[in-house]
Amino acid sequence: MKKYANNSPEALARILVMQMSCDGNFDPAELDELEHLHMYEALGISRKDFITVLQDYLNDLSDEADDAGQIKLIDRERIDLLLDAVDDPKKRLLVAALALDLSKADDDFSEAELAVFRHMLGRWHISLEQLQAAFAAN
Repeated sequence: MKKYANNSPEALARILVMQMSCDGNFDPAELDELEHLHMYEALGISRKDFITVLQDYLNDLSDEADDAGQIKLIDRERIDLLLDAVDDPKKRLLVAALALDLSKADDDFSEAELAVFRHMLGRWHISLEQLQAAFAAN
């Protein structure tokens, strides 16, 4: 798995890429939605660099395929590794809020997306109330 510096824009972007692809239904239109929601600016990353993170993540996933070519899109060890690359509390709140917005954007918050999102909140000890309070003030 490619390494990015902790709390870097790429580390944050990779978590959103994971959230976008965890249900196996990645829609390229989601990249436009990221732009519409001003997520690239919030992350401090360009669209081109975000796409590079996406490509790297998908390559990492394909490298993890078993002998039969099966890939586990939801793997707790991988998810925890990605989540642990963000330890700044403000950046955790930002990524959690962006992941929620992104998951809701297509009006289809899949069970896989919900499971990964809940795990993110639990791993980072963030409640929905904390998330709401952090962004209601802005």
